[in-house]
Formats: sequence, structure tokens, C-alpha cells
Amino acid sequence: MKRLLWLDVSKGLAILFVAYFHFFRTYFEHGTLPPADWSGLAAGALTIARLVWLKVSGLGFHAVGVFIILSGWTLMQSTTRRAESGAIAWGSWYRARFLRLYPMYWVAHLVYLLSPFVARLEPVDSRIILSLLGLRFIDIQMNFMYLNAAWWYFSMLIQFYLIFPLLFWAARRLGPLRFLLIACALGFFARYLLLVVWPQNGLWGLGGFAICRLPELALGMSLALWHSRSSARVEWFLLRGAGFVVGLLLYPAALLLYHGATAYVFVDFATGACCFLEIVGIAGLISLFKRPANVFGLVGLYSYGLYLIHQPYVIWLGVRIREQPIWMFLLIAVATLAVLSAWGMLLEKATNALVNKLVPARKTARP
Repeated sequence: MKRLLWLDVSKGLAILFVAYFHFFRTYFEHGTLPPADWSGLAAGALTIARLVWLKVSGLGFHAVGVFIILSGWTLMQSTTRRAESGAIAWGSWYRARFLRLYPMYWVAHLVYLLSPFVARLEPVDSRIILSLLGLRFIDIQMNFMYLNAAWWYFSMLIQFYLIFPLLFWAARRLGPLRFLLIACALGFFARYLLLVVWPQNGLWGLGGFAICRLPELALGMSLALWHSRSSARVEWFLLRGAGFVVGLLLYPAALLLYHGATAYVFVDFATGACCFLEIVGIAGLISLFKRPANVFGLVGLYSYGLYLIHQPYVIWLGVRIREQPIWMFLLIAVATLAVLSAWGMLLEKATNALVNKLVPARKTARP
């Protein structure tokens, strides 16, 4: 089962969209667009472009759902590959994931503490212990977004890894469709309880309680199973424009789910799935061109490092360029994301090399 370049390209696009969103939100937090100008064709086109830019930029957080879907796909694909070569040693599986996830996560803490040009919005105190352990859902109000808000994803990820053997067994036993339906029912029920029946802090639904995001992970796992059975059909839908069009048509309906507590139960899954179709559709187009595909694929291959380190940098810089015009922000954003991608890649490669040197007996695994 070969590695799919377009999946790496999709992961690259997703993490860049997330990083760009955090940059945009800081830069444009108190900003307003210039008044609409419909006096001529060029002026009208510029007004429309600004409105589209504002709307699309504001949807960047939906790429988190895309990342959950892609994580489910790659986890299912890699674990299936192991299962095909014999029984899975789950102890070794957990060990590999621990060595893959935690060392780079700890390095990101060190980089945050030592680097200049990062936004330090909270003091370093005893909460850092829970952060280093990844248990940010303990006293969730105080810890979930501590130091680097993007790290909440890590605490959700380790919960998914804890239950993944059960999910893997269920997916193979039930088949992709039944597994997806049951996982969605479980996830939506958990969200309904926490949002409507017994309202709790919204951070639990965001990912503090991972079951609330199980529908996205299950969608990725099911897609991986469908792809293994009929790769040509799945790739035709996702990469040749059909999926992109479907996602574009469904996106407005997904956005309507933000209105009302009961509808909100389904919004993360719906917006994540629509954004997934858009990003994978763009990845399919990029994959037709070798050099861009390799570049974005490399970013996706090392997306974990960029995810862990980007937010304090873009907040620090975003605050300082708020007076710049939009066109200048976009130029700075492209350059910043390129530099941060390279920096994250360097840190991740160095960390993995050190881990492999210290623990040479077994190879680390990618999430």
C-alpha cells in the first residue's frame, strides 16, 4: 500500500490554512474593509475580491476538521498495512505513537520558552506540567488553551490514540458505512448531551472530550476503507472535481448549522466534511504538477511540526502589521508561512533523528 502524495498535499494545504487563519484573525481582529465601491468594473471586482477574501479567510478554522479526517484516513491506512502483514502488536503500536508524538511536542514547548518573536500571552506556571503531559482537558477552562492555544489538538489526539484499537477493530468488523453511522451517532449524542441536555464548557465539544469529534475521525477511517476497496472510484470523486463541486454546494447549508444549539451538534462534522472536499479537490489539481505537489506534499509530511510551533509566531507578527494594507499582509503571510514551514520541518526532522538515534531498535510512526 503506497503512500498517497495527494494525501500529503491535502495535509499541507490544511495546516497552511489553519496557520493562515490564526495569522489573519490576529491581523484583522479589529479591522474593517474599505467601503464598497461599485463605480466601475475594476472597482466592483476589487470590492467582490475583498468580500470573498474576508469570508474565505474566516473559514480557516474548518481545516481543523479536515485534519481530523485526514488523520483518521492515514491512521487507518497505516494500521491496515500492519494488519495485512500479521497480527498487530498494540504495545509496539502505542510505543511508536508515543515516540512520534511526545518528543516533538516537548520540543515545541522548549522552542516556545526560548524563542524570541513569539506571543507570550500567559505566565509560565504550574499548569505547564499538565501541558507537557498532554492532559490539557484537566481543569479545562484553565489548561485547554494554555500557552499555545493550538496545542488543544494534541490532547484530543492522544485520546483518539488510546481508543484507536477498538475503533480499528469496529471499522473492519462492521464495514465502513455501518461503522461511520454508529460513530456519528455516538459523537452526535455526546455533543447533544454536552450542548443541549447538560450544557458544559464549549471546549469539551471542541475536542476536550474526543468522542465529540469522533464523526470526523470515523469519516477518514471509512474513506480509507472505501479507498482500499475501490481506489479509482474514490479518487475520481475526490480529485477530479466532483467532490469539490459537492462541497461547494453543501457549504452554505453547513454554515446554517451555526444557528441554534441543536443544529450546532452537527456543525463541526458538516463544515469539516465540506472543507475536506474543497481542500482535497484543490490537492487533486496541484497533484497534476510535479514540483508544486512535491512542495506541498513535503509541508504535509512534516505538518506536525508546523502545527506545534506556528501560532505564537503568527500572533506576535500579526499584532505588529495591523496597519499594513491587505495586499501587504498577504505578501507577508506567504513569506511567513514559508519560513515557519521550513522551521517546523527542521525541528521535526532533527527531533525524529534524535529519537531514532536514542531508540534505534524500532522505527517511529507518523500519525
